[in-house]
This record gives sequence, C-alpha cells and structure tokens, in this order.
Amino acid sequence: MNIRIAVRRGWLTYNWFMRQQLRPLFDRVVIKELEPERFRRSGLLVAPGNNEPPPQHGIVLAIGLGIDWWQSAGVQMPVAPGDHVVFPASAGVWVEVEEERLLVCRVGELLGVIETAEERETNAGMQEKS
Repeated sequence: MNIRIAVRRGWLTYNWFMRQQLRPLFDRVVIKELEPERFRRSGLLVAPGNNEPPPQHGIVLAIGLGIDWWQSAGVQMPVAPGDHVVFPASAGVWVEVEEERLLVCRVGELLGVIETAEERETNAGMQEKS
C-alpha cells in the first residue's frame, strides 16, 4: 500500500493506492489467461472475434495452501506460480480483478503443466536426487 500525503490550503489530503490481488483458498489456483495466437503459420493475421473458443491455457499467478490433510499425507501443490498450465474449457470460475480476467479453479481440474525440454531435464534430475 502506498500513501501519498499532500498539504493544500491547510488541509491534509490522503491518496490511497492499493493494488488488489486475489489470494486463493485451500486447493485453488489463480490463472491468468494467455492471449490466443493471432498469427497462423501461413502469416495470416486473425482478428479477434466473438466466435472464439474459450482459452485453455494460462500462467499460474497464485496458489492456495492446500487442504489440511495434505501435509500429514505428504502431498504438495503440483503447480507453482509462473507455471504454464492447461485446463479444460469448463474449469473453474472466471472473475475480473482490476480489469484483468482471471480463472479460479481447483488444482484437480488442471490437465497438466507445459514444460520446455530444459525444464523437463532439470525436474527429472531433481527427482532422481530425492
């Protein structure tokens, strides 16, 4: 939270600027949709329209703490902020926070994480060590 104080004609003025963030609860995740690719392989630019299918991939912005029994069972959240995930069109609920369209869904609704070859090798190496 930023506070700006300005004195004008003897009055004290407060301007509060707060950036809102959506914090998911329990096993939910907040996902920002990725814009669909507008350029086709042929070089054709496709204009946005109303007949577009809903997005089915995005970037994880925030994750919840999980469900209370997860810790005792040794279960951890399978995604982290910054992961590129794929989800079905029917997943979760779309909400708008500060003019940003966000998807809030349960982690179980996610279909998978998109990784590069380098990320896959790094993750495989970390799993072998543990």
